[in-house]
Amino acid sequence: MALAFVVSPPRLCPVHSPKTCVQRHADEAWRFPALHETGTTTRCTKVMVFGTALWGRHVVRRKTRRTLRALKVDAPQSAAGRRECISGAIAALAPALALGFAPSDASAEELVEVYFGCGCFWHVQHEFVEAEKRHLARSDSELTSFVGYAGGLGGARDNKVCYHNALGASDYGSLGHAEVVRMLVPPSKFLPMAEEYVKLFDRNGSRPDQFGDRGLEYRNLVGLPGGAASPLMPQLQEASKRHGNKLDFKAGEGSDGDVRALVYVMDTKKYPFFLAEPYHQFHDGFNLGEDYPDTYNGLSRKYVSEGRIRDSGCPNGMFGLGFAGL
Repeated sequence: MALAFVVSPPRLCPVHSPKTCVQRHADEAWRFPALHETGTTTRCTKVMVFGTALWGRHVVRRKTRRTLRALKVDAPQSAAGRRECISGAIAALAPALALGFAPSDASAEELVEVYFGCGCFWHVQHEFVEAEKRHLARSDSELTSFVGYAGGLGGARDNKVCYHNALGASDYGSLGHAEVVRMLVPPSKFLPMAEEYVKLFDRNGSRPDQFGDRGLEYRNLVGLPGGAASPLMPQLQEASKRHGNKLDFKAGEGSDGDVRALVYVMDTKKYPFFLAEPYHQFHDGFNLGEDYPDTYNGLSRKYVSEGRIRDSGCPNGMFGLGFAGL
């Protein structure tokens, strides 16, 4: 397959409906604390920090006890043994605890962090939210698919990664990041999630906005623990084979270019995920007809109101309006 770089300035996702106005977008942003990285480019302003304060010691103890019961592990009798057992259980649940909750499938199999990038992240998030419900049987309170930035060499600047803004503060594009959707999945369920990703591309390997949003910020990415050497890599390749073998995969080197039908595979430890601003979360899609229900759009407010996210200090959009990247 012939590969050619196509790079052009980023452009903002348009607003197709009054539904996408400010009232629906919380003015706070989040980032998962355990998942550091930088992002800078396309349509966001605030990066959110998941509130770990929600996890008081009593909550951790309760979750740990429930997990031990599910795994049929007997708690040791000695104080030192109990501490060791609890510490091990918490370490196994670390990705879920970082979210401020544990999805219902967390006790059955250790979750891994992955992310997928395919152009504008609004529509991609919706598809993966539906995939979480369909393949992982998660409720609206257990979703882990959030939009953000990843894949750049620049990391975070001033401890944050922001959407494009007039001040140029921690801009994800200048840091080399792409728009992605991050989630926590059991390894045994990665294949169907990877298939959902592959199905976003047409038979020629073009993404939905291939000829609209172009450039580094919109390149195709998949983040896996260990990158191209991940045990999950064969499942990603199998997903592509099942749907026309239309994608090529290459180990990402960071801040890579935008190439049609080429997916860069990133190591999530080396290229961590940065959560995007709240107003980008659960947003209507880029194309006409992707005007999602209020129940979906309102999930951003729900997570803010539950105290699980807080402002990281990014400018509130390109011009301070706090919606649609503006």
